[in-house]
Amino acid sequence: MAQLPAIVIEGPKGVGKTAAALQRASTVHRLDDPAQREVAQADVARLIADAPPVLIDEWQFVPESWDQVRRAVDAQPTQPGRFLLTGSAWPDGVSTHSGAARIVTVRMRPMALIERDLTAPTVSLAELLTGARPAVAGSTDFALEDYVTAILGSGFPGLRGYSDRALRAQLDSYLSRIIDRDFRELGHTVRNPAALRRWMTAYAAASSTTMSYEKIRDAATGGDADKPAKSTTIPYRDVLERLWVVEPVETWIPSRNQIKRLASPPKHQMADPALAARLLGVTAEQLLQGADAGPSVPRDGTLLGALFESLVTLSVRVNAQAAEAKVKHLRTHAGDHEVDLIVERGDGRVIGIEVKLGRSAPRNAGDHLHWLEDQIGDELLDKVIITTGPEAYRRQDGIAVIPAALLGP
Repeated sequence: MAQLPAIVIEGPKGVGKTAAALQRASTVHRLDDPAQREVAQADVARLIADAPPVLIDEWQFVPESWDQVRRAVDAQPTQPGRFLLTGSAWPDGVSTHSGAARIVTVRMRPMALIERDLTAPTVSLAELLTGARPAVAGSTDFALEDYVTAILGSGFPGLRGYSDRALRAQLDSYLSRIIDRDFRELGHTVRNPAALRRWMTAYAAASSTTMSYEKIRDAATGGDADKPAKSTTIPYRDVLERLWVVEPVETWIPSRNQIKRLASPPKHQMADPALAARLLGVTAEQLLQGADAGPSVPRDGTLLGALFESLVTLSVRVNAQAAEAKVKHLRTHAGDHEVDLIVERGDGRVIGIEVKLGRSAPRNAGDHLHWLEDQIGDELLDKVIITTGPEAYRRQDGIAVIPAALLGP
């Protein structure tokens, strides 16, 4: 804000966008309030007329507000800290390019592990991204049961004080609002809410996999011959992405070193693993016992392993964003080589990360990372295995073994 004239904070409802913006705003327009929205629609220029910084909360309810801010920035492009916009969905008919070089986007996600005040990180992702392959150290008593609690406990800041039945009720309410209200607010009528919830549950079951959307549809319908058409289920995915409730991990495509036979499907993730766990109705006891839940989907390992990868992905994304890096994944067509997470710097050089649900990192756990290094050489800045173990250290083969609780920005 010290240099930029306009910032839009995007992310799912409940991540704290408005709370963060209110701490910095002098003028506030809440467009989710019908009365304030009616005034803004009658005279949209009023939104930018008052003392800056001006917060336009839930701007998508009056899409014309975007153009008002863009034009105001055009008129005075060097005056910083003037506008904050928040949004929980991207409306139809508004191009993300319309604010290029004028309105800068900041993504806000549910809280990473380090943001929940559960542990003190000792390893910096930004330092790993330098390529210096620094020594890693630190210990934690954060155990498997604690990771399960973190998965089920949610990273939405407003839910941090809840537990057990109250937390489950809050998560159920969050999911019901998506189905009953948020789709309608984006102009999509849900004719069969039960079918939408089944699709979301199947998507949750596919967490941390690259399962095709056709198979997700099959899982949602239990293999019934009478399946909903693609024209019905594709909007589910599109709207949930616009609501930032699902956030697939894109495939990494190397910019310089060509790796043959790369597969392109995204890896499925919900914004918060607690949403996936709640859709599946799984408990801590079931997860710790290695039980499955929800529709049957093909996956390597247990449901807990998939949800642990979801939690790690959330944390890595938050830390990577602070380092101006992106998070992707790698998988060859045949599935013979796969790297769970690829953290990519702006120059295309990367860190490879494998996620392992276990206290140790067996020697063969680094095989895909070594293969990646053979393929791209110095373009690989570092090799990392994230575990549930107690110690951070660097193995003799150069791989950094880091407990998820110890990884910070």
